[in-house]
Amino acid sequence: MDARAVEELSPEERRAVFQRDAGVGAAADTARDIIEQVREEGDAALRRLASEFDDVAVGSIDVTDEAARAAEGLDEELLAAIEDAADNVRAFHEAQLPTDWRREFEGRELGRRFRPIERAGVYVPGGSAAYPSSAIMGVVPAVVAGVEHVAVATPPKPAPATLAAAHVAGADTVYQVGGAQAVAALAYGTETVNAVQKIVGPGNRFVAAAKAAVRGDVAIDFVAGPSELLVVADGSADPDLVAADMLAQAEHDTDAAVACVTDDEDVAEAVAAACEAGAGEREREDTIRGALAGEGSGVFLARSAPEMVLFAEEYAAEHLSILAADDEALLERITNAGSVFLGPYTPVAGGDYATGTNHVLPTGGAARTEGGLSVDTFLRSTTVQRLDRSALAELRETVTRLADSEGLEAHAASVEARFED
Repeated sequence: MDARAVEELSPEERRAVFQRDAGVGAAADTARDIIEQVREEGDAALRRLASEFDDVAVGSIDVTDEAARAAEGLDEELLAAIEDAADNVRAFHEAQLPTDWRREFEGRELGRRFRPIERAGVYVPGGSAAYPSSAIMGVVPAVVAGVEHVAVATPPKPAPATLAAAHVAGADTVYQVGGAQAVAALAYGTETVNAVQKIVGPGNRFVAAAKAAVRGDVAIDFVAGPSELLVVADGSADPDLVAADMLAQAEHDTDAAVACVTDDEDVAEAVAAACEAGAGEREREDTIRGALAGEGSGVFLARSAPEMVLFAEEYAAEHLSILAADDEALLERITNAGSVFLGPYTPVAGGDYATGTNHVLPTGGAARTEGGLSVDTFLRSTTVQRLDRSALAELRETVTRLADSEGLEAHAASVEARFED
């Protein structure tokens, strides 16, 4: 990995860096085909696809009881870590709960109330790694919001830790089904899987493509694809810490995007060297090297701090780490990020697992317009109003004139009817 000057990036290179889709677009046709198979064949398609993609012969799709047993039989120290993480996530998300309110405005009583959706589906990745943390991150906010039924879908033969985490987090049902077929099952239902109102959670490019395809028939949080990290580093940053965070996110998936932008040439060269050396020391070396070689990955040398900020704003990273002497000043100037990590003692892995913030975050530049998973994801807001006669009288002319201007005579008449003797 070599450092590249931001100013020397070609238009094609800039598009590759800033318009990342991690292969989601290329996976769209396959995802749609899988969705149609599940809609037409139900459980039979889920079992066939599990054999084809996961090399697993699935018996029972519903493994809720197995999740409860997994929690009972899990190593005590690991279970304690899961419970601690869940407690931290729960505390952070309970602080997000909004309060219903009503206020008087001169005869007008106006307010807002919040109610949870009834059925939510949480996708928890699996495959080459186990993600009990994702079960916590998806289920806990839904439970805190008051969702009546929370279902988890995770690839076949889920790890005991993932099953235990789903149980500890409060999932009502757990299904062993993964990939695009899991999204289809949650969206449309099968003989075993009950359809939900909203699907949340991260996944690989096929999961992300499937979520994009079913959006409209069912709500989703956002298209959360493979992991992303951008480190903004000045001359005070420790290159080894920058590289450590980049390698940590790179081990998720070969489609992950991991980048550093710095205005210090020595830091840029040292980070590139540390990534190259560190990759060879990690167990998931092949995955890491695949991610480091991705179009959205790299070490980028900016000419100044303002150019670093502009790079970060355009990159709009899922995870943004700021390692700088004045990190707060840089934070004030950067808006586009899913979650921000400040200072040398705040590794992204802390947020991935245990600080309490949510690690289900927008990718592919969606942080320009989207926030991460939260209690709000599972709530609906409804406005409430009541007028007395005098308040309506004050609004009478405003309403009728606007209605007349729009050619909606019945609107005006509905107001006038209240003043007929």
